[in-house]
Amino acid sequence: MSEEADWTITITFSESDDKTRADAVLTGAPDELNGWGRARRNPTDPDLPAVGHEVAAARALADLSHRLLDEAAHRIENWEGRPVRLSH
Repeated sequence: MSEEADWTITITFSESDDKTRADAVLTGAPDELNGWGRARRNPTDPDLPAVGHEVAAARALADLSHRLLDEAAHRIENWEGRPVRLSH
């Protein structure tokens, strides 16, 4: 298992009112995978877009990590011929 690989995650943000959405896209892997997350600013909180980006990005990356583990489990299931569950 000495194969080198470069995977890239690109995160893009969109904002609407007090809501921020982050979309994380993993490329370079066997299959392109996507994850998303969002954040909502409480109306009484200060307008700090960076905080919304951080929260939404963290949630998008968490979603992406779950999808990546699910994809790996599916590949292992196909190889093993039995159900596999990988912990998150």
